[in-house]
Amino acid sequence: MPTSQPHDVAAALSQLDAAGPLYATQAVELLLAAGRDTGASDIHLHPTPQGLLVQWRIDGVLQRLGEFPRGTAADVVARLKVLAELLTYRTDVPQEGRIRRSDSLGPAPSPGLAVEMRVSTFPTLHGERAVVRLFAADSRYEYLADLGLPAEIEAALSRLIVETSGAILLTGPAGSGKTTTAYACLRDAVRLSRGGRSVVTLEDPVEMALPGVSQSQVQPVSGFTLAAGLRSLMRQDPEVILVGEIRDVETVQTVFQAALTGHLVVSTLHAGSAAGALSRLLDMGIEPYLLTSGLRAVLHQRLVRRLCDCSQPAASPEELLALPLVSARRAAGCDVCRHTGYRGRLVLAEQLPPLVSDLGQAVLHRRDTAELSRQATAAGMISVFRRACDAVNGGQTDPAEVRRVLGFVDGTAAGC
Repeated sequence: MPTSQPHDVAAALSQLDAAGPLYATQAVELLLAAGRDTGASDIHLHPTPQGLLVQWRIDGVLQRLGEFPRGTAADVVARLKVLAELLTYRTDVPQEGRIRRSDSLGPAPSPGLAVEMRVSTFPTLHGERAVVRLFAADSRYEYLADLGLPAEIEAALSRLIVETSGAILLTGPAGSGKTTTAYACLRDAVRLSRGGRSVVTLEDPVEMALPGVSQSQVQPVSGFTLAAGLRSLMRQDPEVILVGEIRDVETVQTVFQAALTGHLVVSTLHAGSAAGALSRLLDMGIEPYLLTSGLRAVLHQRLVRRLCDCSQPAASPEELLALPLVSARRAAGCDVCRHTGYRGRLVLAEQLPPLVSDLGQAVLHRRDTAELSRQATAAGMISVFRRACDAVNGGQTDPAEVRRVLGFVDGTAAGC
């Protein structure tokens, strides 16, 4: 079924018999198949007084698909809950499950479009809200070399992943590709060691099965938290450990204990910049000397949409992040990009230099984020803001997209 455009999906849904006994089953299968085939990362079903608003997220941006009528909304969410093995009669509490098989969706257009799906529900004023996260189970981003990272950052991570101790932190906001980069690091660790290293994970949840890696999913309700699991895991003779996300003081302390006792630890942390990650760790109670001795790398990344080939030259390049632009292009729109003007995404990344010299001293003296950023830039770090300006000048993205992702930031103060 052709589902490349939102109006195609809406039209296909409108052709279903809303009064028929199979309406909810057919509607859900159509939505999930369309999301898989178009590469959506999430499908949102949001209850409203009129019905159930349906949106999907493509390249980081929500797009409206349509709205189920009020009388069918509960049935659609209930069908999702059945597929995810959730309790259909509990509509008053949040639930989370996984759609383990997608055979009913029909064959994927290519092997690379096979997906796993996580369903989460949440009670709201007008009914249950449901969000489906689609995890691509393909090989598009298998290794670090496939991610499109800046060459010097890719080379640095490739060197670090063969180290025997220390912590590699991947930072950024939600949806910035941190888990994708973390998984690529683990795949490289397995490949480079030819399976000769013990690689394990603690995740919440496990997003994708990785060959050669022993993966575990925490269960906080039963006391199996990240921190408790990591302490027990230390007795399992691990060499490379992925901790899905640092969220609390206990976890970050255990991560650094592992990093300083002969384990290479990869983890993610929500932070607004690489320097901001240092400040957050200091605020969480990590002693500065542990950062300078235990951190191997701090990578910060953002994802911006890449301009489609239909883009057009901008009549007069705007000023971006307090820097004049040499040239710029603007989004146009065509059938290929679903009339958004963008197709795919581009990674912008910055990596802190080694915590030595002036930068190391700034950490030891607990300087604020702005000072840490200045010292990192002086030590050679190329900021995400500078890379954003370069991407605009190179015609890869446009000022509007950079502002959407990075905000209205003074690029000069931010290390441009």
